[in-house]
Amino acid sequence: MMQLQQFTDTTALNQDFANRLLALLQQAIDERGAAYLVVSGGKTPQALFQTLSQTELAWDKVTVLLADDRWLDDSQADSNERLVKATLLQNNAKAAQFISLYANTASAFDGVAQVLPRIAALPTFDAVILGMGEDGHTASLFPCSGQIKQGLAPDAPAVLATEPTTAPYQRMSLSLPRLLNSRLIFLHLVGSNKLSVLDKAMADTDVYAMPIRAFLQHPVANVTVMYTAK
Repeated sequence: MMQLQQFTDTTALNQDFANRLLALLQQAIDERGAAYLVVSGGKTPQALFQTLSQTELAWDKVTVLLADDRWLDDSQADSNERLVKATLLQNNAKAAQFISLYANTASAFDGVAQVLPRIAALPTFDAVILGMGEDGHTASLFPCSGQIKQGLAPDAPAVLATEPTTAPYQRMSLSLPRLLNSRLIFLHLVGSNKLSVLDKAMADTDVYAMPIRAFLQHPVANVTVMYTAK
């Protein structure tokens, strides 16, 4: 089930979004003594991360991880881990625990054996924040990837290595079933072009052509689209 929430601008979106996330994380801490937040990289969430980092919360009881990352260590500019550490894991949120999707191996495919145990044992996430590319990819589940059917399979492992042909770097990505195992899923979109992509995604059902459809059209998953044109 998909719900679309539209905002006048990014400031309004980020404030509302931060409040929603804060409430979810607080509820999880109250109920089970710990909270689990999955985030995505890129430019879109950076202001949200900075807002969230300053919120009052028992951040030492929160575990943060990425939906995916490029196969780069966090000294590299294109590393999502680097971005999250520089924007979200600051201020009050500096106390949060972080689980990396990177291992010091020659390739992402070689690194799966090290990364998989970190993720497979985690409980249900409290919130997952996804992004969406112009091609309908989300996380590193790319339609051009030879691993797309594996990543979208109902019995997929928690993480998998992918190698898109239309984007640089090998990747480590959480799989569809691992991402769906969350209390709430958010899709964070900024720009009128993203609304056009969303409309296209909702107009057909081929998940391999646009992997975001596997989330938006899932019969049970609760997906909230947080959107602003500017």
